[in-house]
Amino acid sequence: MTALTLSTAAAPGLRADAIVIGVAKGAGGPSVAPGAEAVDKAYDGRLAAVLETLGATGSEGEVTKLPAPAGFKAPVVVAVGLGAEPEKDAGFDAEALRRAAGAAARALAGAKKAAFALPVAEAADAGVVAEGVLLGAYSFDAYKESAKETKAAKGNGKAPLAEAALLGGKPRDKAYKAAIERAAAVAEELNRARDLVNTPPNDLNPEAFAAVAQAAAKEHGIKVQVLDEKALTKGGYGGILGVGAGSASGPRLVKLSYTSPKAKKSLAFVGKGITYDSGGISLKPAGHNETMKCDMAGAAAVFAAVVSAARLGLEVNVTGWLALAENMPSGSATRPGDVLRMYSGKTVEVLNTDAEGRLVLADALWAASQEKPDAIIDVATLTGAMMLALGSRTYGIMANDDAFRSAVHEAAEESGEPAWPMPLPEHLRKGMDSPTADIANMGERMGGGLVAGLFLREFVGEGITWAHLDIAGPAFNEGGPFGYTPKGGTGTAVRTLVRVAELAAAGELG
Repeated sequence: MTALTLSTAAAPGLRADAIVIGVAKGAGGPSVAPGAEAVDKAYDGRLAAVLETLGATGSEGEVTKLPAPAGFKAPVVVAVGLGAEPEKDAGFDAEALRRAAGAAARALAGAKKAAFALPVAEAADAGVVAEGVLLGAYSFDAYKESAKETKAAKGNGKAPLAEAALLGGKPRDKAYKAAIERAAAVAEELNRARDLVNTPPNDLNPEAFAAVAQAAAKEHGIKVQVLDEKALTKGGYGGILGVGAGSASGPRLVKLSYTSPKAKKSLAFVGKGITYDSGGISLKPAGHNETMKCDMAGAAAVFAAVVSAARLGLEVNVTGWLALAENMPSGSATRPGDVLRMYSGKTVEVLNTDAEGRLVLADALWAASQEKPDAIIDVATLTGAMMLALGSRTYGIMANDDAFRSAVHEAAEESGEPAWPMPLPEHLRKGMDSPTADIANMGERMGGGLVAGLFLREFVGEGITWAHLDIAGPAFNEGGPFGYTPKGGTGTAVRTLVRVAELAAAGELG
């Protein structure tokens, strides 16, 4: 991961491959953002005019490179767009800083060192810039032949930015140091979640995922318990077993427990971990299978969030439940029409084996409920219907408590993760009535994302506050990279969960 340092050095005298500055979109054209005063002075105060001549507007994510002025030790100035110029006396939005830093870090792939002279008025600003740099510099090269050696030998510009110096920071200030350390811990774990999502399913089956969780738990002092097929059968986890029945790779339920001696609140995070989803007997049509390695993104987010909480030493107890299975068609696979007896004792008629995520989550939600945490949040790439409703960059939030739904939504927005509160209309529950079992795993087609939320609610223990995050849209980016978001796995929901844990630790969670 890119190395981070705080620096009080002046931009002209800093040895680096590039100096990054911010440019805002003003009414009369681009304007140089605070933090770049020394650079602007070296251009005789005409930097904005030079950038406009080069076609720069200051639009969000726009990157313009130009030769550094005479006397600079860095050869290049990289101007990155921050979007609309803020009103007088107002600072730049945190997400604008985060995205700008990420766009610049991506543009500087192959560089050994870059100095970021973006607007940093306080420690929080340094933290979001650091986060943007670390997330924007992400690269997944594990399956590219001799990738590291090739990059080192050829300098082909594809290696992630090696080092970033944040100018305007205060290296000896505790608040600045804490902001940088938090950014590094969360970004490293979020990038690990991205790695898991990007790993091919032939190398990341449920057993392999569980092994990764076990290794991380050992490293960070987290208790871990892994239930294999034998233990799941003995425990009566019919949902997880039913989904995994068609695969040669057996399912797993992983429990990660981080505890703080000063904790006054407890949270449970539950993640859908379908390491590959073919749809099972209800096979997905052509064109819908190619990215289904990402169907474990919810479990990856939960895993990363628990490890982040441990690394940050948050004063809250956090338990992560990873419901891991591979959904495959075979002679042993669950069929449409089969009835599964879930861990809760309820029976479910399986009308569609491609509605499998809710089945593994149901067992994990009931298991989490038995420990009676103060709140449960589940995370899942659950429904295409949510993508139709909210698009590819926003996830939906449903809950059994309006105040909690609002609190989670605020945490998401504060973290830079676009989300939207969604309802759980009671009239949609009737569509899941089954003549054979207690409930069916399918209901009305219209509002399918809400139907899935209603199904999950059936498996949350009585009196427990619960929220459901359907991250089907933003979990995997099939388009080009933007801001600090790469193509492929994004790590969506990690930062929301960490922020919720921080709020719970501070006694501020609604």
